[in-house]
Amino acid sequence: MAQKPSIPKGTRDFTPVEMSRRNYIFETIRQVYHLYGYRQIETPAMEQLSTLMGKYGEEGDKLLFKILNSGDFLSAITDDDWKEKSLPKVSARISEKGLRYDLTVPFARFVVQHRSELTFPFKRYQIQPVWRADRPQRGRYREFFQCDADVVGSDSLLCEVELIQIMDEVFRRLGINVVIKMNNRKILAGIAEVIGEAERIVDITVAIDKLDKIGREGVIAELRTKGISDSAIDRLQPVIDLRGSNREKMAALRSVLEGSEIGIRGVEETEYILDHIEPLPLKAHLETELTLARGLNYYTGAIFEVKALDAEIGSITGGGRYDNLTGVFGMAGLSGVGISFGADRIYDVLNQLDLYPEDTLRTTQLLFVHFGEREANYLLPLIARVRAAGIRAELYPDAAKMKKQLGYADANAIPFVALVGEDEMSTGRIQLKDMRSGEQRAVTLDELIAALSESHN
Repeated sequence: MAQKPSIPKGTRDFTPVEMSRRNYIFETIRQVYHLYGYRQIETPAMEQLSTLMGKYGEEGDKLLFKILNSGDFLSAITDDDWKEKSLPKVSARISEKGLRYDLTVPFARFVVQHRSELTFPFKRYQIQPVWRADRPQRGRYREFFQCDADVVGSDSLLCEVELIQIMDEVFRRLGINVVIKMNNRKILAGIAEVIGEAERIVDITVAIDKLDKIGREGVIAELRTKGISDSAIDRLQPVIDLRGSNREKMAALRSVLEGSEIGIRGVEETEYILDHIEPLPLKAHLETELTLARGLNYYTGAIFEVKALDAEIGSITGGGRYDNLTGVFGMAGLSGVGISFGADRIYDVLNQLDLYPEDTLRTTQLLFVHFGEREANYLLPLIARVRAAGIRAELYPDAAKMKKQLGYADANAIPFVALVGEDEMSTGRIQLKDMRSGEQRAVTLDELIAALSESHN
């Protein structure tokens, strides 16, 4: 019995129509990155596990896809290892590589490895797939594309201002109404400090970052399981509940964080960004969100998250400042900041809201009907001239029945069909048929090129 074909859960195939739409997203993001001076790099799909482990927090490490060593990988395991049933120990011996979890850590490795070739500040973008062993659900996949932009080698908060502009411009071009949420990890560190739990900053941020998913009671329950005292939780709740304008929140935080140097520094950084963003013509709404934590451990300053206002889906962009990510690779003190567009979620939002432009598909514009070998030989030089004029054209490969060839044009949304038989070859004319209106007329090759060039524009 033949095996039924399937793909792993959390992954997807994409048809030509879907790929056209995805390429529209990638090209829009790429154009905006170029507009702001970012240059493209790529890194391998797999990295050394030593590069990846320990960079994403305990929960992130669990979601890494590990690759078994080549050959007899079990030869590295002893009987004692089996008896101990230590999964991390066994895993480390049979797997030295893993699929990348994000593009930021590989980028940090890239910067350190190629530092002698780079000029700082270095502005790069990267559009590639990443993999996470997450539980698949709506809007969450095990294989998905990220579209990152980062600046490394500058402490200037003008980089954050620029990245906010980039996020705003991309979603303006895509036609998606969004809110850009912003917080600062220094503010979160200050909050942990003033509630008496400075050493538990990671546990606190991981918990409150889930507020949208598990609600207030869920966050409180998780904080308790992490050993956060009830009195600290009580002091934390007014901060979680803080409302008002961006400026009102910052004013309130200045009072709450009065005794925390790092917390006040976070407020000052946020106010600097607001000072420089407010005069700019931003279409998106920028909102300071004090429960925004972003669970990745490497963030140290401003953090961002973008939500679509007209579609029910999670974050579609995120990012933030990291002060020493390259330090773990032996290059200390290099600050960076970056964002990542979640192309797959953006794709889902555009599908939900039907926001694709009509010309997204980039299909063939003109199909030449194949009447026979003699006609095909006559047509090949003409088709070459049509393509040289920038018109997407193809010749049907077989001398099939007319109905089948026109059906092919319909199925592939090809708007024009060219018919050249004995009469047309003798007169040097082409019958040009508009598949949408049904209109058909005899034209010269130059007239055909002009007509299709005009319809394309």
